Amino acid sequence: MARRGAVGLSLFWRTFFLLALLLAGGIAAWVLTLRALELEPRAVQAAQQTAGLVNLARAALRQADGINRLALIKSLTAQEATKVTPREPQDRWEDYGVDAFTRRVSAELKSALGPGAVVARNVNGTPGMWVGFSIDRDLYWLQADAGQASPINRTTWLIWVGIALLATLLGSVAIASLINRPLKQLSFAASRIRDGDLDSRLDENTLTSEIREVNKGFNRMARELARVEEDRAVMLAGISHDLRTPLARLRLETEMSVSDEEAKRNMALDIDQLDAIIDKFMDYARPGETQLRPVSVAQLIDREAAAFRDPGQIKIQARVPPDLEVMADETELGRVFLNLFENARRYGRGTYTGVAEVSVSCVKTGPWAIVSVRDHGPGVAPEKLPQLTTPFFRGDAARTAATGAGLGLAIVDKAMHRMAGNLELANAPDGGLVAHLRLKRVPSLAARGGAR
Repeated sequence: MARRGAVGLSLFWRTFFLLALLLAGGIAAWVLTLRALELEPRAVQAAQQTAGLVNLARAALRQADGINRLALIKSLTAQEATKVTPREPQDRWEDYGVDAFTRRVSAELKSALGPGAVVARNVNGTPGMWVGFSIDRDLYWLQADAGQASPINRTTWLIWVGIALLATLLGSVAIASLINRPLKQLSFAASRIRDGDLDSRLDENTLTSEIREVNKGFNRMARELARVEEDRAVMLAGISHDLRTPLARLRLETEMSVSDEEAKRNMALDIDQLDAIIDKFMDYARPGETQLRPVSVAQLIDREAAAFRDPGQIKIQARVPPDLEVMADETELGRVFLNLFENARRYGRGTYTGVAEVSVSCVKTGPWAIVSVRDHGPGVAPEKLPQLTTPFFRGDAARTAATGAGLGLAIVDKAMHRMAGNLELANAPDGGLVAHLRLKRVPSLAARGGAR
């Protein structure tokens, strides 16, 4: 089974959360500082405005005689924002200071109006800002507009903080995107290099010096890889030609010069084996370009199984739906089944019959198709299963009765990765090695017609 990597946040989200946390902390500190700084100026301003109203009302009432004073009180009472009423001994009132702001306003008013001043938050159950003052031993209440002596309300604070937080989130997204864009481009270019596209290049004129140096190094690496790949292709073509030419001459010499039929047959088998080993090396070193298109699995299995016609060595039984299609490269997938059948023929023969019995089955799981190829041989030690796809590795002596290059399963694993699939090897419960091929499934015609 493939091991699962550790799950964590991407670099973008890590950068985003760190920036958002930093900016949110700054906003919180700014709000607390602003509240502390605006408390005293607003309290003093509100107290001065209210004290000015009281002094104005006191001066106007002091200049009026008794009859005119009553008329003046009535005219002031008619105003919506300011009201002056006589203060009676039985009046009930509550002190104005209930928090830091109102206590500061109350203290400033008492300091401005004198020791006899009273500041109340409600009088006889009527809320407001009530200031008690006296004129020639006559006591009065002045009800001022409470709105001018109040701090910034909660709704205003919430609006300000909400706008600041929204700006913080948008700024964090923008900054995180700018920081992570070069890394995202590098990751995308590296994935293309991994998939065999050696023409990927990064911008070498970016403003950030560190990113510019990384991009230059990546481009140099890509150019070197392209040159190595080109040299490898030329070298492999030369090796294939140079080795097969003397092999062909050896085969011709064997047919013409060796009279012993058994020796001739054995020499021909050795030559065929050398030719097959060259094919394995060429298959493993083949470039990684693939073209994925719908491929009929059943037809491909029948075609590759037809190459193994000797029932004394291998018997292949396939139970795959005829309408099953997967997204694959037909040549690569054919090479996969060919190597699996060849691996079973070489190493998966039954202990008593000496025949490799191979069964092919299929299971559909969502958008995937899992094709299983199983032999009934001796199997492999569990601790050696992960090493079977390593080039030139052989499981054990029981599975090496026949000689080979040791590349069959490595070729299968490499081809499956080229086709965006994967290979899993396991021992069957009742014996034998089973290879699970996981490939992207193409919906059937009926399913595609029903989805319209």
